[in-house]
Amino acid sequence: MIRASELFDRVWSRRTQLGLAVRVTVAATGAYALATALHLLLPLWAVLTSIIVTQMSVGRSLKATRDYMLGTIGGAIYGGAIAILIPYSGELGLLALLVLAVAPLAFVAAIYPNLSSATVTAVIVLVLPTMHHADPMASAIDRVSEVSVGAVTGLLVSFLVLPSRAVRQIRASAARLLELIAEAFTELLAGLTRGRDNDALHRIQDGIGTAMVGMNTIGAEAERERSARLSSGPDTGPLLRTILRLRHDVVMIGRATVVPLPVEVQVRLAAPLAEVSAAIVRFLKSAAEAMREGAGAPPIHPVHVALQHYAEAVAAVRHDGLLRGHPGDTAERFFALGFSLEQMHQNLCDLDRVVGEWSEAAADGSVKVAE
Repeated sequence: MIRASELFDRVWSRRTQLGLAVRVTVAATGAYALATALHLLLPLWAVLTSIIVTQMSVGRSLKATRDYMLGTIGGAIYGGAIAILIPYSGELGLLALLVLAVAPLAFVAAIYPNLSSATVTAVIVLVLPTMHHADPMASAIDRVSEVSVGAVTGLLVSFLVLPSRAVRQIRASAARLLELIAEAFTELLAGLTRGRDNDALHRIQDGIGTAMVGMNTIGAEAERERSARLSSGPDTGPLLRTILRLRHDVVMIGRATVVPLPVEVQVRLAAPLAEVSAAIVRFLKSAAEAMREGAGAPPIHPVHVALQHYAEAVAAVRHDGLLRGHPGDTAERFFALGFSLEQMHQNLCDLDRVVGEWSEAAADGSVKVAE
């Protein structure tokens, strides 16, 4: 039986999703009340629009509102113009107008998915007058009015009721990605001496890919908020680019560690590789925690030291000729690993700088919300 404290912890861990549920509920009820007060013909469209534009973050709500309003206004103008300029009578005439309205708008929506509401709006403007014996112009005006009420209500609720900013969400997204990269890095380096669990690694890699898509989406929303002066703080570009490069480093290291190193090389590099793995994983996880909590950047000096020790061990392996007599692809993977680790070292230095910028912004209170 689940205790009350455990239930609360589970719910609180989903507070972002809970906040969205509250906002959607408030937006829907508010839109219905306002549409009813204004005596709009179909309050249903106001309610549906408010639900559509109320998104996980303010930045996403801004984009949803803009896209839905553009599609609605364009569809209302096009549908209304066809109904007014092309007289028709009977069901066959209406069917012909529907083809004329739907075909081009569906084509446009296929090219620009953000304008998909135009097709629906045009159909409503054409069909609804036949049901209520109204003229097309009044139908178009009603449709735009209903959608406008829903859009404004949803946007205001996104601003005022438990507002969730993308600039805050990107911290959690970046932290999760750094933790996934750390897990993949651990599995890859372990494969050089003991082999690796490819199924586990593929799951991690897939998780990184999915998380990257999500973080890029949140990053675009955060920049939209910054452009609208709804929030301020560090540019998300350097953070996104740095994590993407670290993702590429993991891919390159994966290619260089397809098979374990020769036994004699393993013996010489086991300790340096273990030190490198421990230092980089510790730094990545500490950086993730710093991003999540807005704390200071973790010390990167242990990473410098570990990679220096590894470079010295590699030089000794080359000096002693331990790769002689092995296939050429073994030497290629060996040197590719060193190059990939050096690239990752540079990107970790960039990560150290970026995490510092975000922690300074949190400390100075520069990531603010426009109240």
